Amino acid sequence: MRTLAIIPARGGSKRVQGKNIRLLGGKALVARSIEAALGARTLDQIVISSDSSNVLSIARSYDKCIALRRPASLATDTSPAIDYVKHALESLESGGGGPFDAVVILQPSSPFTSPEDIDGTVKLLESTGADSAVSIMRVDHAIHPIKLKVLKGDRLLAYLQEEEGRVAEHELPTLYVRNGSVYATRRDMIEGGQTIGRDCRGYLMPPERSVDINTELDLLFAEFLVNRQIPRPSLGENHNIQSCGR
Repeated sequence: MRTLAIIPARGGSKRVQGKNIRLLGGKALVARSIEAALGARTLDQIVISSDSSNVLSIARSYDKCIALRRPASLATDTSPAIDYVKHALESLESGGGGPFDAVVILQPSSPFTSPEDIDGTVKLLESTGADSAVSIMRVDHAIHPIKLKVLKGDRLLAYLQEEEGRVAEHELPTLYVRNGSVYATRRDMIEGGQTIGRDCRGYLMPPERSVDINTELDLLFAEFLVNRQIPRPSLGENHNIQSCGR
């Protein structure tokens, strides 16, 4: 299975200015994604898709990557991911690259993604025959959906269902959520306009590698983790969750 890795890194960001070129541990976020991709063994081609000259300059400093300028019309706040994915596929294949059987999206906002996380997600896609495979994390019990509330006046009411005394972690069902790190999807799903297919499998990542930078506070927390050099824990032998919703 030939895979195209796309690192989407547009120039604009409302909540974290210049997010993709912000430094974390002295290295730009987009550079961290590129290096994780270069360390993976399941990627046949890596392309950095951006409308930013600064991002593209960083991308060009890596010999085995392609810096692809994305049209401004595909780099707005509301531009869907499928548009830049199709643009990258068309640009590379029309230039003689490919053909590609699958697309892997790697987000610079997930700076602790490891090459093993990428390979694990891609291998899960290939071995299961699923439409897609994505990286996921366990939902912290403190924000478990059963605990969600709404306010009516000052009265606190259940949003989904009553807790019925279930407040401890062991009393709640284990739930998972996509962590935004790795998305792997077969080509026919992309052609159908989907970046995640209906048959989707989940590759479990630990919380310290699942940091998703969307605010300045997220970036500060990521810097804390870098400075503390938090050790990577073992996940056990089974990292794969065999289904996950969109």
